[in-house]
Amino acid sequence: MADEKRIWRIVPDTSVIIDGRLSSRIKSGEFGSVEVIIPEAVVSELEAQANKGREIGFKGLEELSELRKLADRGEIQLKFSGVQPTLEEIKLSKEGRVDALIRSTAIEVGGLFLSEDRVQSLIAKAKGLNVEYIHPKTLDPSEFTSLKVEHFFTDDTMSVHLKNGVSPMAKKGPVGDIHYVRIRDEPVTSLELSSISKELIERARLDPESFIEMSSSGATVLQIRNMRIAIAHPPFSDDMEITVVRPTVIVDLEHYRLSDKLKERIVSQRGILIAGPPGAGKSTFAAGVARYLNDQGQVVKTMESPRDLQVPPEITQYSPLNGRMENTADLLLLVRPDYTIYDEVRKTSDFLIFADMRLAGVGMIGVVHATRAVDAIQRLIGRVELGVIPQVVDTVIFIDKGEVAKVLVLEFTVKVPHGMTEQDLARPVIVISDFETRRVEYEIYTYGEQVVVMPVGPSTELRKPAWKLAEEEIGNVIGRYASGPVEVKVTSDDSAIVKVREDEVRKVIGKGGNVIDRIEDILGLHIDVRELEVGAPKAEEKGRRKYGAESRAPKEKRRTSSFEEVPAVSSVHPFIERDKKHLILGAPELAGKDVEIYIEDQYLFSATVSRHGDVKLRANSDLASDILEAQDKGETIEIRLI
Repeated sequence: MADEKRIWRIVPDTSVIIDGRLSSRIKSGEFGSVEVIIPEAVVSELEAQANKGREIGFKGLEELSELRKLADRGEIQLKFSGVQPTLEEIKLSKEGRVDALIRSTAIEVGGLFLSEDRVQSLIAKAKGLNVEYIHPKTLDPSEFTSLKVEHFFTDDTMSVHLKNGVSPMAKKGPVGDIHYVRIRDEPVTSLELSSISKELIERARLDPESFIEMSSSGATVLQIRNMRIAIAHPPFSDDMEITVVRPTVIVDLEHYRLSDKLKERIVSQRGILIAGPPGAGKSTFAAGVARYLNDQGQVVKTMESPRDLQVPPEITQYSPLNGRMENTADLLLLVRPDYTIYDEVRKTSDFLIFADMRLAGVGMIGVVHATRAVDAIQRLIGRVELGVIPQVVDTVIFIDKGEVAKVLVLEFTVKVPHGMTEQDLARPVIVISDFETRRVEYEIYTYGEQVVVMPVGPSTELRKPAWKLAEEEIGNVIGRYASGPVEVKVTSDDSAIVKVREDEVRKVIGKGGNVIDRIEDILGLHIDVRELEVGAPKAEEKGRRKYGAESRAPKEKRRTSSFEEVPAVSSVHPFIERDKKHLILGAPELAGKDVEIYIEDQYLFSATVSRHGDVKLRANSDLASDILEAQDKGETIEIRLI
């Protein structure tokens, strides 16, 4: 009778409690009447995991609750024994401190020691314990039933969003036309979410093609086949939430109708960024590139966290090694792949790893969030040395609504930045061009302490109408110093380029730049004097005559000139001021114009009104004395437009 009532004593370790199979075996009658001794170290470890918000901690506590129910029904005896681990021992649990306490309890109380941990079971046997090693539970894929969360999906559903107290929502539709819609009126309950969460974690543990990607305080990330699942709950989130994302299509590179030239560029081991806004199809395109490179005989690896790119088994997908992508990069440099797909490059450490591997000679493709193609390049600024950027990234492929919307290429050169004219402003410049048209769209360079990303307008940009008039005025003034053809191009509101014959460049500039300085003061513009190309169009001869030296002749003489007609005359009566050095004739209405000064209709001299609207004469000059004398006599002083 005593033998029939004999109680088996069982001591489970943490792995067995988390697995949940002990209660199932008891219910099935496999152990009969049993005494279960739970080491206090197991309880402490489960409590620590649950306090961190990790699902495995809650799962273990649920198994303890199930064992308590069995004990309350008299089916087992449940006791707790042993010592609780210290805080330091819990922190060092990965080094085996907690496992050692669990084994000590098993040695003390005796009985059958159950473990799913291979290392734990081997040490326990060496210590003389009666051990049953339970192989981790796995199932044949054919035995898997449909998951509850899969019932929310349809063929065109990209993601499902479940939150406690909120109606289930989903993103549905083809790439480029995705809508966020309600898929059930009845709100999701906490009980329903807990059931779904437990089922998902169980599947991730049992399915050899699935895994728990991350488990931290309040958040768990799972990869179940082609589904990426994020489970969040307090304290990390305000309430429990489950988000499930899966690819709706697997697209080959041929779908994107890329040119042969771009395909050749992709294959040639470059630094490429695949950019686009969230949900644009970047990862789908990256997976297509990975398959294409693999088909081209390239050794391709991926760096992902989480690993959700849909790639063939020939492409190995790596996650952070010991929680650090730097370690993964070190390993990949030993593996020596032709190309590495980095999904996704977001933080500074990611960009530094990307740059380090690219400069080591590995072809790199990074997936980056950006609203414009150029924004992906700007994310490198400040993280990678400016001069190194074209060596790290030379191509940006921008994806929008599932299509390749733009391809930019980067080149490094030394030039005068767009919009500047002085040759001494030449500097290293990163030129960003459209891959297909080769049209320059942006330039990146340093200006002082700042890094400038300057848009470059098209060469056909509209010129201001006033610039044409300014070119005529500048030609008139330069024509007084150059007898040959003069070519003028205004490049901005305050600068222009003037071209004259080679033998007249020195004459226009003057000794020490004194002539060009005087011209700049007259015009109020910066003038860049350059040599006129040999073989200039004959039309320049017309320009030479238009801008000839006769522009300084008095009005009466100009009327007899065959070079040009005299423009209509307008005039103003200037205000007259004096300072210590100058006599100033004020005529703001004629600012920047060539004029003639008259006293009672008698020509006095010609000049150009400054951009400030005045003509200055030396106070001790004869012209200044004539004007002051006329003013004293009340004679009319008039400035007339030539």
